[in-house]
Amino acid sequence: MEGLILQLMDALKGLSYFGIMLALTLEFVPAELVLPLAGYWVYQGDLNLYGAILAGSIGGVLGPLTLYALGRYGGRPMVLKFGKYFLVTEEHINKSDAFFEKYGGGVAFLGRFVPGVRTAVSIPCGMAKMNIWKFIFYTYIAMLPITSIYVYLGFRLGPQWTKAGEMMGQYANFLLLPIALVVFWMILKRRRKPKTA
Repeated sequence: MEGLILQLMDALKGLSYFGIMLALTLEFVPAELVLPLAGYWVYQGDLNLYGAILAGSIGGVLGPLTLYALGRYGGRPMVLKFGKYFLVTEEHINKSDAFFEKYGGGVAFLGRFVPGVRTAVSIPCGMAKMNIWKFIFYTYIAMLPITSIYVYLGFRLGPQWTKAGEMMGQYANFLLLPIALVVFWMILKRRRKPKTA
């Protein structure tokens, strides 16, 4: 499977930044593979670092939007029927539902940092008819740091870019969790701030 994805990415490389966005729109293509590879392309001089991060972050929103739409317009029966095509199982959906009930709309942000929830979290957001602009905003600010780290690791590792996923797995909690908690706290603080007349 990984070999087929790499062939796809090689074909999409000719589309430059749009190719990165397009690859990430396909939910079955793991960002853990695409983003370090984009960083390697930066290392090779084919792309700009900031352009690759921006393209990756936008693509990281477009992919979840497909699952959001599936949840919003198809409901649970449609998700159970077609979720497998997005590598989303019923177990993922149940975990995401429970996470959504606990944290509300903020899961569009916080859920991106939780293994077993991050992919399917868009579905309960859609089923709850969460405001789409809030969904896009929360998803983007979650994807930006994740994308930045993966692309940067791919850039720094150069020909060893395939080790980026392993490194990220070792240090993800130290790198991403503090960012997630700070931003989530800021969102909660803003929501609870009393409105002045």
